[in-house]
Amino acid sequence: MVFTRRFLWFLLAGIPIAGIAALLGAPAVAVAYNVLLFAAAYITFRLMPRLDGLTVTRKFDPLLSVRADNKVRLILNNEGAEPIRGIVRDEPPEFFPTSNKPFPFLLQSEEPLEFQYTVTPQERGLHQFRGTFLRLDCPFGLVTRDVFLANEEPVRVYPNLLALREFDLLKQQGRLREIGIRRTRNRGIGMEFESLRDYGDGDDFRKIDHKASARRGKLVVRQYETERNQVVMITIDIGRHMLAEVNGVRKLDYVLDSLLMLTNAAAMAGDLVGLLVYSDQVRRYLPPRKGRAQVGAIIEACHDLVSEPVESDPVAAFSYLATRWKRRSLLVSFTDYEDPDRAKELLSAYVPLARRHLALIARVLDPRLAEVTEKTIETPQDMFAVTAAGILSEDRQKATMLMTSAGIQNLESEPQDLAASLVTFYFRVKERALL
Repeated sequence: MVFTRRFLWFLLAGIPIAGIAALLGAPAVAVAYNVLLFAAAYITFRLMPRLDGLTVTRKFDPLLSVRADNKVRLILNNEGAEPIRGIVRDEPPEFFPTSNKPFPFLLQSEEPLEFQYTVTPQERGLHQFRGTFLRLDCPFGLVTRDVFLANEEPVRVYPNLLALREFDLLKQQGRLREIGIRRTRNRGIGMEFESLRDYGDGDDFRKIDHKASARRGKLVVRQYETERNQVVMITIDIGRHMLAEVNGVRKLDYVLDSLLMLTNAAAMAGDLVGLLVYSDQVRRYLPPRKGRAQVGAIIEACHDLVSEPVESDPVAAFSYLATRWKRRSLLVSFTDYEDPDRAKELLSAYVPLARRHLALIARVLDPRLAEVTEKTIETPQDMFAVTAAGILSEDRQKATMLMTSAGIQNLESEPQDLAASLVTFYFRVKERALL
């Protein structure tokens, strides 16, 4: 039982009553007033409607997306005969930023109410909703009753799955440019033949099928479609080089978001996708397969990955891959290197595979590096920071040049652009028939 503000006002009103009663020599009046007030509060508490028919149901996606606003619906239902009034507050997992707040409600019999809020998980993994609190009004508003519903529910937080839904929707509508993904209309050598059609204005004359044109007595052009059943092999380094954070988020989390977008794009294009995760040894391996089931398998394999404070062994990892997959593929490797020495170490592992596959190394660029490099020097601390940033930038450029000279392509993007840049690169590979 919790006393309301109205009860406190009535209690304060008893002070002048007690003063007047004392002047009149009747202190029992003040005592009687207070007894009656507390008795009224207790009686109204007992008169509160029964809660046997009150249910609270929480609905949300089975898998929440990290660093994204996930909708949670709270549904109240009253199967009793009397209306129930109060406020309700759901308790999401601890440390989840949320738009949740106490919702006032008047719940009539057999008329469910629904409230909605969002949670924004900051960490992947298993978490738990902690229950639901209700503060219910009693008749006359003298007291309220606090009720805790132990409707705890576990919830798993994965990389940003909501971005995949947005990608699918925009792709269907031909609006991928809105999320930074660019596609060309380049149709050329290496594409699979699809059909013949009549020549139209603007068609490339090189696509004219002369034999078919002679048979039909009019110009006919060949139509091509992007080749399917190609292979995208993705490797992820989860060693110490992926422990670094950008804007408070570990690089590995940005990598996983980009990985899901690339995997989804490849599956929709009919290609096979595989995965290799390694640090000082191979942690997980999924041979390339096609279809939405493979996307789900990769999501399940990646959702709980964490960076390890160990030195990665790319030589062992890529040797492992070479013995298990030999078909030419787009080989995308998520890792990082800050200096030429680290680049040379990667080259010793990567070059043998790059002779067979189209090799790409994808890195997360910290935007603060450019900000510090361009910063105006005003204090000695600024001078040290700018100098250090300049040295680091120069080392990264030298390392990139080493990779490029060895025939390995590099893609370095800021966190918010990495997924779009990667999918754009993949589409370009497909459209130019580089595989």
